[in-house]
Amino acid sequence: MRAVRYHGRGDVRLEEIPEPSLRPGAVRIAPAWTGICGTDLHLFQDGPLPPSPTAERPHPLSGETLPVVLGHEFSGVVLELGEGVEGLSVGEGVVVEPLLVCGACPSCRDGRYNGCDSMGFVGISGGGGGLAEQVVVDRRWVHPVGDLPLDEAALIEPLAVAVHAVRRAGVRAGDVVLVGGAGPIGLLVAAVARGLGATTVVSEVSAARKETALRTGAADVVLDPTQDDVPARVATMTDGRGADVAFVCAGVQPVLDAMVEAVRARGVVQVVAEFGARPAVDLSRVVLRELDVRGAIGYAGDHPTAIALVRDGKVDLRPFISARIEAADVVEQGYRVLVEQRDTVVKVLVRL
Repeated sequence: MRAVRYHGRGDVRLEEIPEPSLRPGAVRIAPAWTGICGTDLHLFQDGPLPPSPTAERPHPLSGETLPVVLGHEFSGVVLELGEGVEGLSVGEGVVVEPLLVCGACPSCRDGRYNGCDSMGFVGISGGGGGLAEQVVVDRRWVHPVGDLPLDEAALIEPLAVAVHAVRRAGVRAGDVVLVGGAGPIGLLVAAVARGLGATTVVSEVSAARKETALRTGAADVVLDPTQDDVPARVATMTDGRGADVAFVCAGVQPVLDAMVEAVRARGVVQVVAEFGARPAVDLSRVVLRELDVRGAIGYAGDHPTAIALVRDGKVDLRPFISARIEAADVVEQGYRVLVEQRDTVVKVLVRL
């Protein structure tokens, strides 16, 4: 079968590989659409980083070394059910929660498997991926999507990241939510919060991303921190109270500082972004304002909620799809476009 495989920095190839074997308790899926994620771009530009294996070091759960099949944000159609699989039918549209977890560490035993000590991802760490004609995944990770179009369904994985972050933050209807950074995850966080009945304020420097935040319906209000005093503007909007929840969706110090300053007393600062360097936190303000500073990574049991939000019309994923391309063009029309036009492109979908 054909598959797009990652061989190392700058080396992605469309090639022929053997079909995966179906095992008991697993599902054979024909991927339909696969989204390109920021992690894919980092791998392409910078080379392997954990949880990605290298040519010499296998991933501890998949046992695979490079090359590996790419694609962890994908939808597809069920082709075949392994022995003992229930609750799915051949021909059904599905999405995959693309995790590899050990099941034995404390986080896994507590149901917080997104904190697995050895966590990896299908499509990054081995175990196949969405950029192949077939993939075999254990039943526990396969979620039916009903009549949801499969191109939109390919965005369920990043939407689940946003759902998890919004859940961690405890957002409720009527809250004022401030989102720092309007990249793909920031936009989806704002969309989920707005879908739950919150008022969303997005802070972003890029003119193109500000326009996208409004065009996609993710933001009620957009501010530019180079022109607006974001904490002061939010205070004015809330009669001096501040935002109920502030999301750090860009891993840079000024965004973190603004979110900590803009949130109300006993509010929540939810950190979603990863930082390239260790950030500083104004702990005096955290203490004096009794702020909750929380982290969020990935998802754990959040895919069904993400699917329901879309199917119920509370989140519209269509405006977030920027382009649909063929696998043979994944480098030139996918990776390179996302690198060179990152401010104007949200999500590029790929199919074989």
